Amino acid sequence: MNKWPVHASWNGPIVMIGFGSIGRGTLPLILRHIECDKSKITVIDPSAIWRHLLEKQGIKFIQQEISKRNYKTVLKPLLTEGPGQALIVNLTVDVCSIDIIRFAHETNSLYLDTVNEPWPGFYYNTKLDNADRTNYAVREQLRTLRKQLVTGPTAVSCCGANPGMVSWLVKQAMLDMARDMKIAVKEPATREGWARLMKRLGIKGIHIAERDTQRAKNPKPLDVFINTWSVDGFISEGLQPAELGWGTHEKKLPFDGRRHKTGCGAAIYLNRAGADTRVRTWVPTAGAQFGLLVTHNEAISISDYFTVRKGNSVIYRPTCHYAYHPSNDAVLSVLEMFGKGGKRQTTSHILEEHEIVDGGDELGVFLYGHRNNAYWYGSQLSIDEARKLAPYQNATGMQVTSAVLAGLVWAIENPRAGIVETEEMDFHRCLEVQTPYLGILNGVYTDWTPLQGRGKFFEEKLDRKDPWQFSNIIVR
Repeated sequence: MNKWPVHASWNGPIVMIGFGSIGRGTLPLILRHIECDKSKITVIDPSAIWRHLLEKQGIKFIQQEISKRNYKTVLKPLLTEGPGQALIVNLTVDVCSIDIIRFAHETNSLYLDTVNEPWPGFYYNTKLDNADRTNYAVREQLRTLRKQLVTGPTAVSCCGANPGMVSWLVKQAMLDMARDMKIAVKEPATREGWARLMKRLGIKGIHIAERDTQRAKNPKPLDVFINTWSVDGFISEGLQPAELGWGTHEKKLPFDGRRHKTGCGAAIYLNRAGADTRVRTWVPTAGAQFGLLVTHNEAISISDYFTVRKGNSVIYRPTCHYAYHPSNDAVLSVLEMFGKGGKRQTTSHILEEHEIVDGGDELGVFLYGHRNNAYWYGSQLSIDEARKLAPYQNATGMQVTSAVLAGLVWAIENPRAGIVETEEMDFHRCLEVQTPYLGILNGVYTDWTPLQGRGKFFEEKLDRKDPWQFSNIIVR
């Protein structure tokens, strides 16, 4: 594409918090697709390693760690210098989303993040009960804030690839399935309508099924955690309890499964770390595979959004969880870390695009349990294509940065939406903006179930009447 479309314009300050792998990949997309004044952009990060990239663009840089003590004093001058409304792009870890959203509301600023982050210490706080360390608990704080701030400037919560893009893919996949099943439906216009459609389609559950096949030029050294995206982000979520949206078709809780005593009730958690919990899943290229049941906000928000209620009773809800097979180096890094009792390695490294030989990222939604068995719909993006599309990207990062771009465009076009989750956004518009960066956007049916190949050599307790019970999916 020789001439990239300008999707939106912004005449106020833009403040980007964090300039790691996602921040570096997002900035070129903002400059390409959102008409704005570079002199009004400020990037804040505790590390100055990439300062030269910003100076080359004429963009202001502040080397500063944003903390609970200083976030108002650091941000307020930048958000109120005008003219025009400010836009906050929060792409870092250990900066509390709830507090920044509240401050964005106070300063009439638009806001977007990719993760609902707490302040440092939350993920590793041994004084907290496991239920209180979950993403469910963090999301409940957002839901409480939403009730307090009923109207106001748009704040988009959890808008990356996942959480984020995958919620848009679920809706498109449902429309594909309705078409293929020859079910005549009018596209729903409400949450309740979408939930009823999912129930009508007979979907029992959804995996956010991903396979990262990107290979580095050099093998992983001992005592180094290598990943294709934020190491800090992966480790923190990987050490949280595994959690998943809990569907109405499930017959019994896992032996270490626990329900929450308060809140929306859409999810459960397990008394074990997510990155140390394996599940059986499927993606088109690799086929059947093991994934890690790492906690993610979309597992809860998708199950909650597609819940059908009758009065106070839940009559339908899908199971939903992440099923993540990271890059081979990341798999080895996780095994090494848990082999040492969860102690992280001395050194961390995020693979840059020039360090990757080949491979890609296959990320989609796997809707299962219906009359066509299972349907995977998602992005198949190679590292070679990512390199051609934009600078400072690998395949995994581009699926995130392009979703950030789509979320920012939507926020600018809908500036008074208040606090929103990605399930509530216009998925057509968001995918319109994002699709040029997703490689092949593909839908594939499969006859695979988690029972295939089981019981040949070893006795297992399997529910053969319903292959799609979570008890068949989890690896014991």
